[in-house]
Amino acid sequence: MEYTQLGRSGLKVSRLVLGTMNFGPQTSSEDAHTIMDAAHEAGINYFDTANVYGQHVGKGATESILGDWFTLGGGRRERTVLATKLYGEMGDWPNEGRLSALNIRRALDASLKRLQTDHIDIYQFHHVDRNTPWDEIWQAIETAVAQGKILYTGSSNFAGWHLATAQAEARKRNLLGLVSEQSIYNLLTRQVELEVLPAAQANGIGVIAWSPLHGGLLGGVLRKQNEGKRRLEGRAADTLAKHRDAIEAYEAFADELGQEPGDIALAWLLSRPGVTGPIIGPRTLDQLNAGLRALHVELDDAALARLDEIFPGHKTAPEDYAW
Repeated sequence: MEYTQLGRSGLKVSRLVLGTMNFGPQTSSEDAHTIMDAAHEAGINYFDTANVYGQHVGKGATESILGDWFTLGGGRRERTVLATKLYGEMGDWPNEGRLSALNIRRALDASLKRLQTDHIDIYQFHHVDRNTPWDEIWQAIETAVAQGKILYTGSSNFAGWHLATAQAEARKRNLLGLVSEQSIYNLLTRQVELEVLPAAQANGIGVIAWSPLHGGLLGGVLRKQNEGKRRLEGRAADTLAKHRDAIEAYEAFADELGQEPGDIALAWLLSRPGVTGPIIGPRTLDQLNAGLRALHVELDDAALARLDEIFPGHKTAPEDYAW
């Protein structure tokens, strides 16, 4: 396993991030525990979750599964860089969501209880809150840091200017500010190259790529359809129809390289400047092992250029659209 610094912090994290969103809704507690143990054995130390994860099982269920795993001991908590998120509504009553100082305090304490730990390593804002001023947010975070309940803060789904503003407001209080930003980023979805990636790099923020396989469309979907192993409906089917020619070319190129399409998609993200690593969200142990293969895939300049031909990206703004 390779490790890198998270943004401009002193924190070392694995280049692959274990996403836990499937734990509970699609993966049993027992299987989730097996996957997390295997992730540690492979050297993955960065685990990501959120207070709303759990879906039909119930919001908070995923955090509870992690908490039960931590109680098994054996250095499980100590070896884990634990990241969770808040923003989504956890109930129907006012102030049970978003980033008010009140919700930050309540949501943090609830996550700590479910996770059965005394602190969160990286506490992340799941979305920008346009109704709460940054001085309120950072004051609440400053208090939580002083109490020892969190160590670092991160964001998710922020625009470039949100990152710049957050950091500027943090500097006014002599705070470290954000150390990470989670954005959707993959070969099919490259808009973050316009402003989010440049803003993150300029402000010392490591980028964590979520949906690295774009819901499986970059994981050999056409081959799986032909083999009767995958059937797409709704938005995924529409996206496939829109990009079918590119995905066909991509899968053919993967065959030329003798690699699995999903491995190439992850390896490509690992090659991107400013990207700390992609989030892999396995439902099974086999899917975890498949994600680990990407660490051994090397893409040369010719391969990277071919991927840019198949899935054109963006230059940094404003050069992408202006002189």
